[in-house]
Amino acid sequence: MSDSRIRGLEEVDRLSVPLPHGTEVTTRVERLTTGGRRIPQGVVGRVVRARDGGLDIQIVGVGEVWFAREELVPRRPGQVQFARRREAAWQALGPCVVLETRVGSHAWGLANAQSDVDVRGVFALPLPWTLGLVDPPMDLVSADGSTTYWEVRKTVEQALRADPNTLETLFVPGAKALDELGEWLLAEREAFVSQAIFGSFGRYAMSQLDKLTRSQRLAEHRDLLLEWLCEDPTPDLDEVARRLAAVSPRQSPTEQDALLAAKTYVKQLYRSLWDQGLLTANDFAALITYARGGGQRPPSARELRPKNAYNLLRLIATATGWLRHGEPVFEASGTLKARLLDIKAGQVPLEDVLRDAEAMAPELEAARRESKLPEHPDYPRADRLLRRVGEEVARRWVLKVPGALGREAPAAPETEWRDSE
Repeated sequence: MSDSRIRGLEEVDRLSVPLPHGTEVTTRVERLTTGGRRIPQGVVGRVVRARDGGLDIQIVGVGEVWFAREELVPRRPGQVQFARRREAAWQALGPCVVLETRVGSHAWGLANAQSDVDVRGVFALPLPWTLGLVDPPMDLVSADGSTTYWEVRKTVEQALRADPNTLETLFVPGAKALDELGEWLLAEREAFVSQAIFGSFGRYAMSQLDKLTRSQRLAEHRDLLLEWLCEDPTPDLDEVARRLAAVSPRQSPTEQDALLAAKTYVKQLYRSLWDQGLLTANDFAALITYARGGGQRPPSARELRPKNAYNLLRLIATATGWLRHGEPVFEASGTLKARLLDIKAGQVPLEDVLRDAEAMAPELEAARRESKLPEHPDYPRADRLLRRVGEEVARRWVLKVPGALGREAPAAPETEWRDSE
């Protein structure tokens, strides 16, 4: 039996391979936290962010701890290969970027001195990368995650679905074409605009705000529940559910329904803490150990602030204006800008943010009813654009036109057939 593999990935230096956000790693050194807690060598954690030449690692029951790159190795071979492929694609195809945009708070007029600079854009695949057995990358992502480029076809497909990130990349005034192909994308971007932004922008934002509200309620009950689990004797799941049902403001048709909802809440809680790397297992026993072990606690409900909620309100405002006036305005101004900055700074309770969103919903609905935008995007126009781009990429390669898509195109990944072990 044989399989197809990219040559060069069998032997990689695990100390030099990039470690993207989310990678599981193993520590190579012992470390003492600022609180004096000992973290032994060989502990497993997850990469949270790159910082100061090293990486912040989330460790179960401890929290975030900084390590130098050489003090970490990827935990699984597959992650090594993924990181290697991502870095190799970034290096090889970087010159093939055809469009670039600075997005996020800088594009929205909401940046401050601490704001990250986020960049998105579009790249084209040289012809040889589209012809072999190896699936070409559809995304290029920088090691710190601040810059993302999508392949041309993927960009078009996302834009036709009215994906907010993609439309923002194409329509923000600072969008810059780095190649003639990028100019074509900007010239044809109106083909992607339709009333679908009502759902992708507005309805999406409303649903996310509702999730934020549920998350806050989860945090409020979490603090109380963790206190119960520190009692002697420790209450079991049934007792915790009974107490939770008694204090929950949520109405249920019957007592049994209330108990079922409470147990579901407990499962959601330990799943959430497990996903954050704070539990050793995804179960109630691990939740008890965590509660009684004095490990790092997530922020209390009082400390939770809608850090991302301002962006969701901005999406609603953008969708409303685009549907009503036919053109997007991404930069906030006036009273809306002031309100968004207050929300971003954590000065507005989440309940007030949700009320703001609910107050904006009727205007969003009215804008959709009155909108002169087409009901659907212009699929034939988008298809012609993709074909034109494909033909131009092929022309440059065949004629060896100077540039990253022609004479200087990066070599496509090689494959080799090997017997599976």
